[in-house]
Formats: sequence, structure tokens, C-alpha cells
Amino acid sequence: MGDFYSIQIIPRLLHFKQPAGTSRGVYTTRRLWYVVVRTTDNPEVWGVGECAPLPALSCDDLPDYESILRKACSDLSAKSVLDKEGLRPYPSILFGLETALRQVGTGSWRLWDTAFARGEAGIPINGLIWMGDYREMLDQIEVKMRTGFRCVKLKIGAIHFEEELALLRHIRHHFSANEIELRVDANGAFSPSEALERLSRLAELDLHSIEQPIRAGQWEEMARIVAESPLPVALDEELIGCNQPEEKRKLIETIHPHYLILKPSLHGGMQGCLEWMRLSEQILGGTKEHPKWWITSALESNIGLNAIAQWCATFGNPLPQGLGTGMLFTDNVEMPLEIRKDCLWIRKDRPFPEKTQIMP
Repeated sequence: MGDFYSIQIIPRLLHFKQPAGTSRGVYTTRRLWYVVVRTTDNPEVWGVGECAPLPALSCDDLPDYESILRKACSDLSAKSVLDKEGLRPYPSILFGLETALRQVGTGSWRLWDTAFARGEAGIPINGLIWMGDYREMLDQIEVKMRTGFRCVKLKIGAIHFEEELALLRHIRHHFSANEIELRVDANGAFSPSEALERLSRLAELDLHSIEQPIRAGQWEEMARIVAESPLPVALDEELIGCNQPEEKRKLIETIHPHYLILKPSLHGGMQGCLEWMRLSEQILGGTKEHPKWWITSALESNIGLNAIAQWCATFGNPLPQGLGTGMLFTDNVEMPLEIRKDCLWIRKDRPFPEKTQIMP
């Protein structure tokens, strides 16, 4: 790049407004690291990225994560070039540094010049229903339907399957598949022996797709389920830790899923996700008009969410995306991000944060 960089690492512990139920347990706090990158010849030019591995899920959720991050930042400072190949095993670090350098390069919070970044268009998103008991999930569903979401995603596998079917029937009783698209995410909750029977019952409710019906790592079983499923199958956890191009190709050719769920901080940064997108076109037959992927955030703060959303807007993907979870924290960095009906927007009348709002 020609520039030399000074980099500051800022650890943060964010607190959820309400406990967030996931397939890996219930989160009440979120540990992450901001990287603030400046050019040595002009310290006023700066960029910030978010490095946020998910506990017990990210392939780079490691005990010595901070020391790995410090070495990556030191290498970038010394060489002034981001070692994308060397950072393949550490997707959350790669994503944070990619984002910070993008902001340095543009000199602006407008990371790409799109209608979304200019505050002129929103990105359609799904309404996420968090895991909980029947009543809690029903209450969330009612709110999403009143808000005007046209796509609702339920995380299933936490309560009794019959109760989850009842929740889905409740939505279908009020809205047809033409009115509300329904997605479910099993987070690997089904066993290979029961998966197809459950997928058949779910398919009766006109669902769009199911994410990760069985646990990741069972390629042959997943391939069989995909081939026989009456419901389109999307991969998410399956992609985690699959970071080398030849391994990615083998996974897609073996399983041949209907969709890929792409999360930059989990699935290889922006570079790694672009590789998944290309494979979805080459092997799965995806096109710009009918893509075989969508982008989802992974409990990032508004720093990470803003970067993912702005990057997402560059593709013009017509499917509802999985964005908006950066609003979950009590101590988030304030961003001009806003959900209106079922779209994520950047507000023109609100400023982006100053450097002093991020630095300790």
C-alpha cells in the first residue's frame, strides 16, 4: 500500500440488554477488540475494525487470541501489507483489519459508495426470533409481525419440536408464504436419523429454508439429507474452520447445499466470504438475480455491523439479509443505524462517531 500504520488495540466487554439465547448457551456479555489503524504520515487519517470471535463457535476462539491479534497488528505495522493468507485461520482478526484498512483507504465512514451508505436505500433483513420458551418466542413473533417484517427467522431446537411447530403454524395461520417468508435455524439440533422426518413436517408449513439441520462435520450425512430433503438446506456452522480454497470447494461439491449463510467474522473475513460466493456460482448455479447465499452478522457491536451492512449493500442481493443484531447492547458505540419496518438504514440526520467515542 505504501503507507505505514500505527495500530491501537482496544479491548471491550459489552453487555446485552437482555440475555441472548443461542445454540452455544445464553450470552449476557460480549468480549471483543477494536483495532484503530492510523497512517504514520497523517495520524488524522484513521479507521476502526472489530475483532469479535464467538465463544465455543469461532475457529479462532483461542486462549491466546489477544497475543495472536497483537502479532497480526505488529506484522501489518512493519510490512504495511495485510497478510490475508497468513490470517486465514483467524477470520475475526482478518475481518477487523480488512474493515479498518478500508476506512483508512476511503478516509470516511462511507466504506463503499452505495445508496445504502448514502442513506438513500435500506437493506431488507429478516426478523430474528431468539431461542426461549414458547411464550417468549410467541411474544417476539407478535412484535415482528406488527412491525411489518416480510421474512422471519426462528432459531429452533431449544424447546420441544411440537411447540416449535405450533409457533410456525401460528405465523402461517395469520400470513401465507407470499406474505411472510419463514426461515428456521436448527443450529445442528437434529440427529441424522430424525432429520428427514422433521424436515418433512416443517416443509408442510411452506418454509423458505432450514439452516444446519444436523451438527457440522458430518459431510456424507448432510449430503444425503440435502439430496432427499423436501426443504432447501442452508449451511452455516458447516463453513466454520473451512478456510483453505481447496477444502471449501470439496465441501460444496460433497454436500451441494441450496444456500450458504455467510458471516465475515466466522467464515474468512470479506476475502473468505467472496470465495464462498464464487463457489456458490460455479457449483450451485447461483446468479446475481438468484444468489445462493445471504450475509448475516454474528452478534457484533455497531462497529462490525456497520461494516458488514455497507459491504453487503455492494452486492445488491435481493434476499433478506441477517443484519441488525448490533442493537442488542447497553454500551454499544452509537451509530446512525436504524431498522425501519423490515429494512436496515443509515440515517442521514445522525452523525457517525468521532474517534474519541471509540478510543478509551
